[in-house]
Amino acid sequence: MLEDAPQQRENLREFIDKLVNQGYTVTDTEGPDPELIDPGGRAVETWREDYPYDERLGRGEYEREKYRLQVELLKLQYWGQDHGVRHIILFEGRDAAGKGGTIKRFTEHLNPRAARVVALNKPTETEAGQWYYQRYIQHFPTAGEMVLFDRSWYNRAGVERVMGFCTQEQYDEFMRQTPEFEKMIIDSGTHLTKFWFSVTQREQRTRFAIRQIDPVRRWKLSPMDLESLDRWEAYTEAKEAMIAGTDTDEAPWITIRSNDKKRARLNAMRAFLNQFEYEGRDNSVVYDPDPLIVRRGRDAAGD
Repeated sequence: MLEDAPQQRENLREFIDKLVNQGYTVTDTEGPDPELIDPGGRAVETWREDYPYDERLGRGEYEREKYRLQVELLKLQYWGQDHGVRHIILFEGRDAAGKGGTIKRFTEHLNPRAARVVALNKPTETEAGQWYYQRYIQHFPTAGEMVLFDRSWYNRAGVERVMGFCTQEQYDEFMRQTPEFEKMIIDSGTHLTKFWFSVTQREQRTRFAIRQIDPVRRWKLSPMDLESLDRWEAYTEAKEAMIAGTDTDEAPWITIRSNDKKRARLNAMRAFLNQFEYEGRDNSVVYDPDPLIVRRGRDAAGD
């Protein structure tokens, strides 16, 4: 196990210094999923921690399945536009769990006129004075549109709670209101999908190291990421409380085990698509996701 907080940030710095001094590098030999490679050419294999597969999904199989699923996403988008369907997809999870990479694969071939990604900064002074959900509502989809939130109103149940950015009263109010808020969204005819991406502690540290070592990814390693290292258990408790209070039959959480990013992306796409009976659906591509990777939130405590 990694050492307990508050040693995590210092351990990460020492870990990165050791990697650099020993000649470890970041490579893209298999495409846009960088790996830490030791001087002997071996990848750091922290992804294996508590993972149900012995080997990661191969690049060839991944690319073939990704293409087929992206075709299905386009079919769903066209169907949604024809029928005025509204989609909201939330992407939540630990830092470096693979949310952004999955969003990119979701939207890679969608028509951008009817698919938007929303990734909000911290609230402005005006937004901080509004009803909490208000700044998210203004980004909701119109008929025929799909909106993907890279983090969402669940910031209050995660980072705001753990980092002390909200009061206990604000948190309690959020936990009371959110199931009702989401029921209103669904009752209005908007489809809501909630993904939680999980990553193990050692694999998260490896991904943070990649972000630090690779110049084009360094912007992804934020001070908040480093703060999260000291609060692994606090984030675990916050996540479990969040799911226990907001995983409802109307708006269930879907958890994705993402130590293998390729499997995570494919199964997230498949889990999303499998909710809908749209025109032209290919059932050889769209079917139940892998139960070893995808689980109902309330059934996946500890993931």
